[in-house]
Amino acid sequence: MTVAVTTDRPRWRVAAEQSFALAVRSVRNTARDPSAWVPPMIFPLVLAAIYGAQFSRAAELPGFPEVDSFLQFILPASILQGVSFNAGDAGTGMATDIQNGFFDRLMSSPTSRLAVFIGRLAGAIVFSAILATVLVLIFTVFGAPVQGGVVAALALVVIAAFLAVAIGGFSLAVAIRTGSSEATQAMFPLTFVIIFVSSAFFPTGLMTGWYQEVAEVNPFTLIVNPARRIALSGFDWGDFGQAMFWIAAVSFVSLGLSYRAYLTRLRRS
Repeated sequence: MTVAVTTDRPRWRVAAEQSFALAVRSVRNTARDPSAWVPPMIFPLVLAAIYGAQFSRAAELPGFPEVDSFLQFILPASILQGVSFNAGDAGTGMATDIQNGFFDRLMSSPTSRLAVFIGRLAGAIVFSAILATVLVLIFTVFGAPVQGGVVAALALVVIAAFLAVAIGGFSLAVAIRTGSSEATQAMFPLTFVIIFVSSAFFPTGLMTGWYQEVAEVNPFTLIVNPARRIALSGFDWGDFGQAMFWIAAVSFVSLGLSYRAYLTRLRRS
């Protein structure tokens, strides 16, 4: 799927059209493959049900945030887990394109090189926004609504969408460098461990030892904490700005690694 370059339109507009076309392709391919969108939806819900049942009384501990249920506390964590699944699929899709030759066909066409990179990330952004919306609705149905209302819920969706860029950048870096979907999929256990050693499932103030020290400096903690405050207390520009700042910081690193790998592959193509 490419958009031919013409001489009567600005190059940026052509590149934008090509990025959109490739993003639509990415979203369509994901929608057609249940194995790509079912796990990001089901896995966080299953874990939320287990944690909600096992740790419901943890919400009564001194120092625990005021919540009606443990499900309210782990809503941002469930969104984070789902996004990590979905964002990883961006890299898997890129690796698949490299393996089946579609990437090389794009490189031999008039398609903008930047559009190929942006299109894949844009697809992850769209699906992560949809995923976050669905999770918020499901949690609401099961008695754990976003206390901040519609504005706070929309803020969580925006945070999830851009978080897909931060996580997806690392996935793309591995995919582009290795050209292997298996190697890209192997990243998820590492991402899961990093999420687990954060405040996603438990407040850092109630942790002890090295676990607490690691969790307090974990970038995911710095993103989840303000997102959780938005979910529990309502929209706040300070919390939203903090979450977006750390997402941007992680994205700067992940996109730098992935784009450097992308340029290296282009030179070899």
